[in-house]
Amino acid sequence: MKSIYNLFLLLVLVPKIQSQTLLKLEDAVKIALENNYDIKLAKNELKIDELNNSIGNAGMLPTINALVTDNNSITNTEQTQADGSQRTLDGARNMNLTYGVGLDWTVFDGLRMFARKEQLNILQKQGEAELKLAILTKISEVYLNYFDLVQQQQQLAAIDTAIVISQERVTTAQNRFSIGKASKLEVLNAQVDLNSDKSLQLKQQELIKTTKIRFNEILAREVQTDFVVANEISVDEQLQFDELKTAAESQNPQLQAQMLTKNSAEQQLKQVKAGRYPTIRITSGYNFSRSEASLGFITQSYNRGFAYGFNASVPIFNGNQQNRNEKIAKVQLENANVTLEQQKRNLESQLNSAFTSYSTNLELTKVEAQNLKIAEQNLEITLAKFKIGTITPIEFRTAQQNFLDARVRYSNAVYLTKIYEISLKELAGNLSF
Repeated sequence: MKSIYNLFLLLVLVPKIQSQTLLKLEDAVKIALENNYDIKLAKNELKIDELNNSIGNAGMLPTINALVTDNNSITNTEQTQADGSQRTLDGARNMNLTYGVGLDWTVFDGLRMFARKEQLNILQKQGEAELKLAILTKISEVYLNYFDLVQQQQQLAAIDTAIVISQERVTTAQNRFSIGKASKLEVLNAQVDLNSDKSLQLKQQELIKTTKIRFNEILAREVQTDFVVANEISVDEQLQFDELKTAAESQNPQLQAQMLTKNSAEQQLKQVKAGRYPTIRITSGYNFSRSEASLGFITQSYNRGFAYGFNASVPIFNGNQQNRNEKIAKVQLENANVTLEQQKRNLESQLNSAFTSYSTNLELTKVEAQNLKIAEQNLEITLAKFKIGTITPIEFRTAQQNFLDARVRYSNAVYLTKIYEISLKELAGNLSF
């Protein structure tokens, strides 16, 4: 039986694979990471967070402005002097020009600026966690769909093998009929079973084509691109729950993001509490001024010089807004803590559930591997007996169907084990890419 299956792979499957482009898993991941829109958006959001994370945006640096003020007027003026005399001038021109550079610097605001800077650091880390989450999610999606295609190719190979055997059965039945050792009914039954196998083949080929279209869409490339995937699924059988749990606590991007959300809420509370402390600002500048008047004791003046000073404000009462804001910030921090604990429990539950399924399917894979060996041996013996006419066609068909079912069950068991392996590594945050 093995010789038939190996011969089928050599003569039928290998030429098919060589005629198509082999898409390796690492190449599929690379294409997905380069083309995926969600990852591109997450990268751009991280760039925004990085640009926002500066001491200037936190309010630690002064502001410097260049100022120019030019006021002009044309008036009809009538003045009465102290001695009672009067002076009159129509169209009197007046000009006042001031320009210079001014500095404004908040040097103390209740440490609000430091809390703001720390919050900007946290926001950048959140952006990194969100990017990692987007990457892991996409890689997991690529892995699952890739190995789904591998499994479907394996099932198609099993059906193709069944067709080879069914074709041999038809040939054997026709030979026996031609020498009078079998009835026409046996030939017809063999042909019906062969056509049934071909029908399964067509349906499986259709399923593979539609899955390839969906996979190309995931890779964000031309959906009609044809390719083949690897023939085997390699399962990591060494996963340990305690190691996965430890890794998840420090690397799971969703848990990391929630921890950072809690830290951000703490910094927000500090910023709100800063409203209870005084604010001190330094102001300085260097100014030039010139003025001209057509009428008056001083017709022209020119000034320049350095100006400096400071102002301080101390909050005393603002309608209880400070107390309200602090209470709201504390509730938001409490909500962040509750959500963090919920995320931890949810992660632990997912890990336990996935690991249980992983362990079960790992054992199931071993059982199905043994069943497949038995089914292969049974079919090989049955085929030999059928050729010499010692068993009925129904018995042969049963052995053939058992072999096909065993191959499908084994393929499914390996695939499900791989799915839970991928899920565990994704939850642990160490899915390689």
